[in-house]
Amino acid sequence: MYNTIQFVHSYWAYLVLIVLTITTINVIVSYFGNKEFGARDFRLALFTLIVTHIQLLIGIVLYFVSPLGAKAIASEGMSAAMKDPNLRLYVVEHPLAMIVTVVFITIGYSKHKKKLTSKPKFKLLAIFYTLALIVMLTRIPWANWF
Repeated sequence: MYNTIQFVHSYWAYLVLIVLTITTINVIVSYFGNKEFGARDFRLALFTLIVTHIQLLIGIVLYFVSPLGAKAIASEGMSAAMKDPNLRLYVVEHPLAMIVTVVFITIGYSKHKKKLTSKPKFKLLAIFYTLALIVMLTRIPWANWF
Protein backbone atom coordinates (compact mmCIF):
# COMPACT_ATOMS: atom_id res chain seq x y z
CA MET A 1 0.00 0.00 0.00
CA TYR A 2 2.80 2.41 0.89
CA ASN A 3 4.53 2.00 -2.48
CA THR A 4 1.32 2.62 -4.40
CA ILE A 5 0.44 5.75 -2.43
CA GLN A 6 3.99 7.06 -2.74
CA PHE A 7 3.92 6.42 -6.50
CA VAL A 8 0.62 8.29 -6.91
CA HIS A 9 1.75 11.13 -4.66
CA SER A 10 5.04 11.50 -6.53
CA TYR A 11 3.54 11.58 -10.00
CA TRP A 12 0.51 13.67 -9.05
CA ALA A 13 3.04 16.21 -7.76
CA TYR A 14 4.26 16.78 -11.32
CA LEU A 15 0.69 17.59 -12.36
CA VAL A 16 0.27 19.97 -9.41
CA LEU A 17 3.51 21.77 -10.18
CA ILE A 18 2.71 22.12 -13.89
CA VAL A 19 -0.86 23.28 -13.33
CA LEU A 20 0.08 25.75 -10.60
CA THR A 21 2.90 27.16 -12.73
CA ILE A 22 0.66 27.56 -15.79
CA THR A 23 -2.11 29.17 -13.77
CA THR A 24 0.28 31.53 -11.99
CA ILE A 25 1.86 32.65 -15.26
CA ASN A 26 -1.59 33.05 -16.82
CA VAL A 27 -2.94 35.27 -14.05
CA ILE A 28 0.22 37.40 -13.88
CA VAL A 29 0.25 37.93 -17.66
CA SER A 30 -3.49 38.64 -17.67
CA TYR A 31 -3.20 41.08 -14.77
CA PHE A 32 -0.43 43.11 -16.39
CA GLY A 33 -2.03 42.76 -19.83
CA ASN A 34 -5.34 44.20 -18.57
CA LYS A 35 -7.26 41.23 -19.96
CA GLU A 36 -10.84 40.31 -19.14
CA PHE A 37 -11.42 37.49 -16.69
CA GLY A 38 -13.10 34.71 -18.63
CA ALA A 39 -14.30 31.15 -18.29
CA ARG A 40 -10.85 29.80 -19.18
CA ASP A 41 -9.26 31.74 -16.32
CA PHE A 42 -11.93 30.54 -13.91
CA ARG A 43 -11.47 26.92 -14.99
CA LEU A 44 -7.68 27.12 -14.65
CA ALA A 45 -7.96 28.55 -11.14
CA LEU A 46 -10.55 25.93 -10.17
CA PHE A 47 -8.54 23.05 -11.65
CA THR A 48 -5.48 24.23 -9.71
CA LEU A 49 -7.54 24.27 -6.53
CA ILE A 50 -8.85 20.76 -7.18
CA VAL A 51 -5.54 19.10 -8.04
CA THR A 52 -3.78 20.65 -5.04
CA HIS A 53 -6.51 19.50 -2.66
CA ILE A 54 -6.34 15.99 -4.08
CA GLN A 55 -2.57 16.03 -3.63
CA LEU A 56 -3.01 17.17 -0.03
CA LEU A 57 -5.36 14.27 0.69
CA ILE A 58 -2.95 11.78 -0.88
CA GLY A 59 -0.11 13.35 1.11
CA ILE A 60 -1.99 13.05 4.39
CA VAL A 61 -2.59 9.35 3.78
CA LEU A 62 1.06 8.92 2.79
CA TYR A 63 2.21 10.70 5.95
CA PHE A 64 0.55 8.06 8.12
CA VAL A 65 1.66 4.99 6.14
CA SER A 66 5.18 6.13 5.27
CA PRO A 67 8.24 5.23 7.33
CA LEU A 68 9.28 8.86 6.82
CA GLY A 69 6.14 10.33 8.38
CA ALA A 70 4.27 9.64 11.58
CA LYS A 71 6.00 6.27 11.94
CA ALA A 72 9.38 8.02 12.06
CA ILE A 73 8.18 10.22 14.89
CA ALA A 74 6.81 7.20 16.75
CA SER A 75 10.00 5.17 16.37
CA GLU A 76 12.71 7.85 16.51
CA GLY A 77 11.04 10.57 18.52
CA MET A 78 10.52 14.14 17.46
CA SER A 79 13.88 15.41 18.72
CA ALA A 80 15.74 12.84 16.62
CA ALA A 81 13.65 13.76 13.60
CA MET A 82 14.44 17.43 14.07
CA LYS A 83 18.19 16.77 14.32
CA ASP A 84 18.32 14.87 11.02
CA PRO A 85 17.87 17.32 8.11
CA ASN A 86 16.54 14.68 5.70
CA LEU A 87 14.06 13.27 8.19
CA ARG A 88 13.04 16.79 9.27
CA LEU A 89 12.22 17.60 5.65
CA TYR A 90 9.79 14.68 5.39
CA VAL A 91 8.36 14.83 8.90
CA VAL A 92 7.89 18.58 9.34
CA GLU A 93 9.03 20.93 6.58
CA HIS A 94 7.50 19.36 3.48
CA PRO A 95 4.07 18.62 5.00
CA LEU A 96 3.82 22.05 6.63
CA ALA A 97 4.90 23.90 3.48
CA MET A 98 2.44 21.98 1.33
CA ILE A 99 -0.40 22.73 3.75
CA VAL A 100 0.54 26.43 3.57
CA THR A 101 0.58 26.12 -0.23
CA VAL A 102 -2.94 24.70 -0.28
CA VAL A 103 -4.11 27.39 2.16
CA PHE A 104 -2.76 30.15 -0.11
CA ILE A 105 -4.45 28.63 -3.16
CA THR A 106 -7.73 28.22 -1.29
CA ILE A 107 -7.67 31.79 0.03
CA GLY A 108 -6.80 33.21 -3.39
CA TYR A 109 -9.53 31.23 -5.10
CA SER A 110 -12.14 32.12 -2.48
CA LYS A 111 -11.31 35.82 -2.45
CA HIS A 112 -11.22 36.18 -6.23
CA LYS A 113 -14.82 34.98 -6.52
CA LYS A 114 -16.03 37.95 -4.45
CA LYS A 115 -14.56 40.52 -6.83
CA LEU A 116 -16.74 41.80 -9.64
CA THR A 117 -14.16 43.08 -12.14
CA SER A 118 -11.25 41.41 -13.87
CA LYS A 119 -8.31 43.41 -12.52
CA PRO A 120 -8.96 42.64 -8.81
CA LYS A 121 -9.69 38.99 -9.64
CA PHE A 122 -6.36 38.59 -11.43
CA LYS A 123 -4.55 40.55 -8.72
CA LEU A 124 -5.77 38.28 -5.91
CA LEU A 125 -5.06 35.12 -7.87
CA ALA A 126 -1.62 36.41 -8.87
CA ILE A 127 -0.67 37.24 -5.29
CA PHE A 128 -1.89 34.06 -3.62
CA TYR A 129 -0.98 31.60 -6.38
CA THR A 130 2.52 33.10 -6.67
CA LEU A 131 3.02 32.81 -2.91
CA ALA A 132 1.78 29.21 -3.09
CA LEU A 133 4.18 28.40 -5.93
CA ILE A 134 7.13 29.92 -4.07
CA VAL A 135 6.36 28.03 -0.86
CA MET A 136 5.87 24.80 -2.80
CA LEU A 137 9.16 25.16 -4.68
CA THR A 138 11.12 25.70 -1.46
CA ARG A 139 10.12 22.39 0.13
CA ILE A 140 9.89 19.89 -2.71
CA PRO A 141 12.34 17.05 -2.00
CA TRP A 142 14.24 17.69 -5.24
CA ALA A 143 16.80 14.92 -4.62
CA ASN A 144 14.05 12.32 -4.92
CA TRP A 145 12.42 13.81 -7.99
CA PHE A 146 15.12 13.15 -10.55
